[in-house]
Amino acid sequence: MGTPGAQKEAERVLIDTYGRVATDLRVSLTDRCNLRCTYCMPEEGLQWLAKPELLTDDEIVRMVRIAVTDLGVRDVRFTGGEPLLRPGLVGIVERCAALEPRPKISLTTNGIGLKRTAAALRDAGLDRVNVSLDTLRPEVFQAMTRRKRHHDVIGGLAAARAAGLAPVKVNTVLMRGMNDDEAPDLLRWAVDHDYELRFIEQMPLDAQHGWQRSDMVTAEEILESLRTRFTLTPEESSTRGSAPAERWLVDGGPARVGVIASVTRPFCRACDRTRLTADGQVRNCLFAREESDLRGALRSGAPDAAIADLWKAAMWGKKAGSGLDDPSFLQPERPMSAIGG
Repeated sequence: MGTPGAQKEAERVLIDTYGRVATDLRVSLTDRCNLRCTYCMPEEGLQWLAKPELLTDDEIVRMVRIAVTDLGVRDVRFTGGEPLLRPGLVGIVERCAALEPRPKISLTTNGIGLKRTAAALRDAGLDRVNVSLDTLRPEVFQAMTRRKRHHDVIGGLAAARAAGLAPVKVNTVLMRGMNDDEAPDLLRWAVDHDYELRFIEQMPLDAQHGWQRSDMVTAEEILESLRTRFTLTPEESSTRGSAPAERWLVDGGPARVGVIASVTRPFCRACDRTRLTADGQVRNCLFAREESDLRGALRSGAPDAAIADLWKAAMWGKKAGSGLDDPSFLQPERPMSAIGG
């Protein structure tokens, strides 16, 4: 039996039945997006959440405060949809950066609008950004996103680097017949511009439910392509732990490249994430088919302790894995844009 102090500490974390502790919180600020990526949503977009369903700025800050001060969360990442579409983003970041203990705060964005907001976000307390960019070719970008905004993303990346939001990470999804020939060129460009490139296997989280395992460009294929022009050395001999990306030194370093093999080599065994959707639902896994409502408790006047207990109960029921390797796997009803990346 542990000491009373140890027991008390155990009550202040988001632990599941497999002993995994969630210290990384992903907070979706909106389900809306100003791109229409083919692997995410249809060209006409989706039925967006109505404004009353969304958590307010005050509610988001309160949820983050409960997670950080009462539940042991140390890292907070704001996502979407596209989080730069949230009018109160800078203020939310500033208020969350003032929490004690101060969490590390990051942002996952498509980069559109980052050119005009990077400095303000840094001053508010943002530590770093992940920017999605799948191609160096504007015409391919337009085909993949259905928008002519390639130059805006490139400008946003440069602004993030200039603002000191380092390391600036670039997230790339390769699609067969579209950009699957670009991996070496993307890595050369990222190294030259001091960005950390991370390739992500396409995941079954599209609104159209059109994902096919056979169409996915795998981690092994990506690495094979990169090795045609670069020498890749595993960054560490140890396992990646809870980090989603396996990382390699490029030509001896210091530049690095990561590959997130979410489908072929998932990191479920050491997962440390919890997710809050824009409408106040807790998801204990990206691929979960169930959610736990915290917004209802929040708006009914529940105290922080009661909300924390609901959050702990949601995480306690987390499954051993995503189930992607099971032939009976079913995609969650919500697409990535509604869950939060």
